[in-house]
Amino acid sequence: MESEIESVTALWSQEQFTMKSKLIISNTEKWQADRKLNLVGGMDISFCKADSSIAICTLVVCSVSQQLKVVYEDSLHVKLSTPYIPGFLAFREFEPCLSLYTKLTSKHSELIPQVLMFDGNGILHPRGLGLASHFGVCTNTCTIGVAKNLYQMGSILRDENHFSQINSLSAPGDHFFIKNSEGNGGEILGAALKTTQEAKRPVYISIGHRIGLETAIWAVMQCIDRYRIPEPTRQADIRSRQLIRKLEESKNKKVDQYSPKMSFH
Repeated sequence: MESEIESVTALWSQEQFTMKSKLIISNTEKWQADRKLNLVGGMDISFCKADSSIAICTLVVCSVSQQLKVVYEDSLHVKLSTPYIPGFLAFREFEPCLSLYTKLTSKHSELIPQVLMFDGNGILHPRGLGLASHFGVCTNTCTIGVAKNLYQMGSILRDENHFSQINSLSAPGDHFFIKNSEGNGGEILGAALKTTQEAKRPVYISIGHRIGLETAIWAVMQCIDRYRIPEPTRQADIRSRQLIRKLEESKNKKVDQYSPKMSFH
């Protein structure tokens, strides 16, 4: 079994390196230059506590011009056959995310987000291709990774220096860059961003695809309401968790299946 996993991860690693060569880590869209952002998507997946292969994947679209109102939401109940292997999250979660996004683009083109935020990482990843970047390259869309916690790798650690930098952040929008001094010459891979005055912990922003880091930071700040997490991914998380709870309750009542519904406003 171990050799089988090693064989699979070797293939996946090669695929990630190939996809990384297609990454665009600079601004490519007019809204980025004009600083005019309205529709922002958020994607998140929640897992069943009793069976981690059962999940709810949720996509929401928020309107910045309507005080971050959710104008579209859709969820998918899935059973994942690919195991969770650290560093290869995209190979487990990409397909349900793609299904939801494809449905949105084909049926409600007027609600296609200008940028899609993922609860996870983009280039802040051991091979520079987390879920946000993987999805962006595969779909040629603008994406941002917004992680709640720091992905530790190489010289990127939650150590005393890191916490000292966090304590130096005093106002919303303050940030410091995340660099890995091992292996890539200190390339900037992301940023720790203070999103609200009350937030004790930052969120970790990284380029997904077709956007620069400073613009990604700006875009995330446009999606902050009262909470540390930007509304698109926060709302996706809330909805997917609610549906997981309903799914677990229905299973306890011996209901065979629960199918989340799509809605748009």
